[in-house]
Amino acid sequence: MKQQLGSRLAACAALALALGSGAAQAQDWPQRVVRVVVPFGAGSSPDILARIINDKLAARLGQALIVENRPGAGGNTGTDLASKAAPDGYTFLLSVNAPLVYNTVLYKNLPYDPFRDLVPVSLAATTPNVCAVSNALGVDSVKGWLEALRRNPGKYNFASSGNGSISHLSVELIKLRTNSFAVHFPYAASGQAVTAMIQGDIQFACLPPVAIMPQAKAGRLKALAVTSTQRSPLLPELPTLKESGLNDIQASPWFAYMAPKGTPPAVVQRMSREIAAVLKDPEVLRRLQTAYFDPVGSTPEELAKFMQDELQRWKPVIERSGLKPDL
Repeated sequence: MKQQLGSRLAACAALALALGSGAAQAQDWPQRVVRVVVPFGAGSSPDILARIINDKLAARLGQALIVENRPGAGGNTGTDLASKAAPDGYTFLLSVNAPLVYNTVLYKNLPYDPFRDLVPVSLAATTPNVCAVSNALGVDSVKGWLEALRRNPGKYNFASSGNGSISHLSVELIKLRTNSFAVHFPYAASGQAVTAMIQGDIQFACLPPVAIMPQAKAGRLKALAVTSTQRSPLLPELPTLKESGLNDIQASPWFAYMAPKGTPPAVVQRMSREIAAVLKDPEVLRRLQTAYFDPVGSTPEELAKFMQDELQRWKPVIERSGLKPDL
């Protein structure tokens, strides 16, 4: 009996020590610069979001945060790099829909598994995509745009921010629903895609509003609709695709912080709490609104469920459409 009691006391002591060590680790962290890997280029939506959050987050953590842009392969390159980083709490990832969920369906040999090699930290924000057309296309409504596509299969090009990105999948879904065809041209970042549209190399795209709206307001292209199920309070003037007669389209970008598997849970939890706090800061909210971001600030558990839900929602769409990574 004494031996059993002694064993239980020892186990309790070990557990208390482990919990205390985790709390101390989170309290003492960080002791040096924290790296936030963004798997897209400078000026992309996740890059802008990371830099908005970093300013206030650094102040709360007491250490600088640096953004490391690692674009390539539709976000796979930087996401893979982050998944293989040391799980010491000094590397985080701010990535998006495709490399965190959709590419697990699109790619047979993805060099990482986001559900296995990364741990969720926080769903930071969402934003609607805006479908826009080149002025050279000569249309000013969703109806006119879709009619042009149907009448001229294969004549027009559309841009995206990468193979398998939500800007790619949203148009593929539109093509599927309207029985139309257009040629896909992926770019490393939304800004490059918009430039190509203004120049006339690309006729249309469904991209984040931070890339589309400044050019639309300047008259360089025409914004037609949002891909969300409801009108965005940040873009009340733009109808949804459903309002324009195109049902069953729900395709919005989202942005999530992740960490390499093995990162101390106490550090992950603290990072999640700090991000949520920053997203409530009035100055941050103002800057997010200007860039058309809708802040979220979830727990790691909520993000994990959200990613599973996204996988279940989009997997059959991707498989049914027959998409391949080289599209």
